[in-house]
Formats: sequence, structure tokens, C-alpha cells
Amino acid sequence: MTTKPRIAISLGDPAGVGPEVAMKALNDPEIAALADYTVVGDAAVIDDTLRFLGLGRPAAKIVDLGLVKETDFETGQISAACGRAAVEYVRRAAELCVAGEADAMTTAPVNKEAVTLSGLSFTGHTEFIAEVTKARDSRMLLVNDTLRVVHVTTHVSLRQACDATPERIVRTLELASEALGWLGFPGGRIAVCGLNPHAGEHGLFGSEDEEVIVPAVKTAQAQGIHCEGPVPADTVFLKAARGAYDLVVAMYHDQGHIPVKLVDFERTVNVSLGLPIIRTSVDHGTAFDIAGKNQADATNMKAALKLAATMAANRMAS
Repeated sequence: MTTKPRIAISLGDPAGVGPEVAMKALNDPEIAALADYTVVGDAAVIDDTLRFLGLGRPAAKIVDLGLVKETDFETGQISAACGRAAVEYVRRAAELCVAGEADAMTTAPVNKEAVTLSGLSFTGHTEFIAEVTKARDSRMLLVNDTLRVVHVTTHVSLRQACDATPERIVRTLELASEALGWLGFPGGRIAVCGLNPHAGEHGLFGSEDEEVIVPAVKTAQAQGIHCEGPVPADTVFLKAARGAYDLVVAMYHDQGHIPVKLVDFERTVNVSLGLPIIRTSVDHGTAFDIAGKNQADATNMKAALKLAATMAANRMAS
């Protein structure tokens, strides 16, 4: 008999759509069959969510942190208590993975403004989980059925992104190559985006492509990574979508996010690389405007859970 991967799910901001999409996804028989699940959150929030959705409790273990109950906040409204709770859910789910009690984790959305109101520092899931797991170097990977994109930089200014070093690009390529194996593309083909228009046009539109990206690509190639670049960003994603590449390395946040979300927003999954654990996430926010109205679409959460199960199973088999 094969062992199912164990996936921990952090419930997200209790006032947002996280609890709703998590419960809808876990009540899907296809999703339920993929893994053994542990939901990290508050039992009171889960039960209230199931009540208004008219669903039964899924076949999942509940880790009840007892931080908030439904009377402590208003659904759809920013709350410091919910912001703090959401971060603690993430922390506990990550700790389960570090302790070997889960093989991967999937996160529902957190509202950064709510977290800020709580007094906690939180720039993003990837950075926070890296801190919890004591990882020194993390990257963001976006995945859907058409494109797979890893970012050299994410939540920094465009000015800072332009200062990326060859060493950072090489490390991004190393993490991307490793991730391709977990995604089922061992030895996959990687394209590295140019930073400037036309990848600099041999220095006509900037020197970064020749002076920074080219040396990084050569170093990675010498390590046996199947990569090439810099490839002009205005054509590389089309080439990847048509099968020329298995993954694209983008130089900054919007360069990678825009094409991925354009081709398949609902099924794009956020993956953290460079951590000692596997973490996938929905790629949407807390959607306070529709929270508590049974309008949230669980498609993205289902995709995140499927990918977590796939990556965990491949990693376990490697």
C-alpha cells in the first residue's frame, strides 16, 4: 500500500474567504482522497463556516488553537485579532512540517493590513515561513497548467530588483531546477528572462543582461542545470506556454506575475522554494467583500492542495 502525503492547512484570516474555500475544497471527494489533512485554525470558526455553507465536517484532523471565535470579529472586516490568529495558524502549520508531522503545508490567504494592526511584522507567507523554519534563502514559484515561473526578486522595489546579483540568479536557478523534479520535470528546460527590453540589445538598452544575467546562466550551466538566457521577456512566456521551456525565471515580481495570472488566474498556485518544507498557497487574497456569503470559488484552493500532494509524493519518492 502507498502512503498518502500528509498536508497541513492554515485556515487564513478568519474574517476572509480562507475558511470557506478550505472547507469547500476538503468536502470535494477528489481532494479528500489525495492526502491526509490537518487543518490548523480555530474549531469555532470552522464550525461556523460549515454551518453557513451547509456542509459536514471533512475527514481531517483539526488543530484548534483557540484564538478567536465567531463572536470576536465581523466577517468581511479587517480585525487585528484575526490578523494575529492567521499568522499563528501559519506558524503552527509550518512547525508541524518541521517536526515531521506533515509532509507539506497549504496556506489560505492572510490580510497584511490586519496583521499590521495586530503589531506583528509580516511581509508575506514565504518570508514568514522562512523565518519560522530558519531558512536563509527563499523564492516564490507560481504554477499553473500552462506556465511555471520562479522569481529572482519579489516584494522589493523595482529599483532594488534591478540590483540583483549573479549569485542570487544562480541560487534561483538551483532552486528552480530542484523544484522541477518535485513537479515531475526532472532535468527540465529553464529560460531566464532578460531584465531590460530585448534583453538589453547587447548593451543598447542597459548593461545588466550582459554583465549580470549572462555570467549567472553560464555558472548554472556548468553545474549541469539546463538553462538558457537572457531571453527577452516579451517573447519568453509565449515560448514557454507553447512548450519550449518547462519553467521561466523572472527577474522581478510583475514580470512573472502578470503572464501567469493572465493565462490562468483561478488555477495559479503559489509555491515557496528554498524552505526545508513544501508550501503551496492560493494566489488570491482574503476577498472581504464576498466573505461569509457562500460566493467564494474554491478552485484555487483545490489546485493548491493538488500541487502540495503531488510535490510531497514526488519528494517522498526521490
